[in-house]
Amino acid sequence: MKKILLIGKLNDVVKETTKFLSQYFHVQICSENTDVFEGMMKIVNPDLVLISLIGSYAIDTSIFFQLSSQYTHIPVLTIGTKEESHTFFNYYEGSQFENLIRPVEHTQIFNAVCKKLGINETEAEEEKVNISKKKHILVVDDNGTQLRTIKAMLEEFYDISLAISGAQAMTSIGKKRPDLILLDYEMPVCDGKMTLEMIRADEDLQSIPVVFLTSINDRATIEAVLKLKPAGYFLKPPVKDRLLAELGNIFNSIDL
Repeated sequence: MKKILLIGKLNDVVKETTKFLSQYFHVQICSENTDVFEGMMKIVNPDLVLISLIGSYAIDTSIFFQLSSQYTHIPVLTIGTKEESHTFFNYYEGSQFENLIRPVEHTQIFNAVCKKLGINETEAEEEKVNISKKKHILVVDDNGTQLRTIKAMLEEFYDISLAISGAQAMTSIGKKRPDLILLDYEMPVCDGKMTLEMIRADEDLQSIPVVFLTSINDRATIEAVLKLKPAGYFLKPPVKDRLLAELGNIFNSIDL
């Protein structure tokens, strides 16, 4: 499955674009923050970067510089008016960057993405069928290595989204509701407990099963985790076979 990193503010346009493209590709959303961008590039390892230029004045030009200097092998597609793209016009001189002029239809974006990726529409349509059969799991962990490891364990069987903080998890949930959340219990600023409380505060999200991941194996921590009544918990690093089996059990109990 081809991977797209979509950079932009989480507005209605970005949400609709993400929803449409997620039928064919694995789409991971990312803010315009340079540090977050650097982390997500390493974690996601995208095949294409898509940038929404709405509010282009807030986009750090260093993101464009990094893409053109460190990630020259990754095609970049931007979506914006001529005025919005003007700030970055120097980067459109080569073949790596291309801009679609807003307003633009979803089918035009889809065709442009396929062209940039060097695939035909039929291949993407076939992937759409495969994606629709998979459950969607959001993995939340501030450790990039842990995210990549769990993604490698699960991506053959599930549609995987990643978040490196509780705040980014809530953003990800807003754009694409997961069927289950794997949530790191120990995270800075907004830990697993706080993130779970935010999820359960929203009535529309309360039914999403949450499985905690914790690296601390002591009685007090385990008891604290269990008091939150998660759908399950795993000690890190999780064992692939056990994790897959437990996820299967959870989904089977939901579908009954």
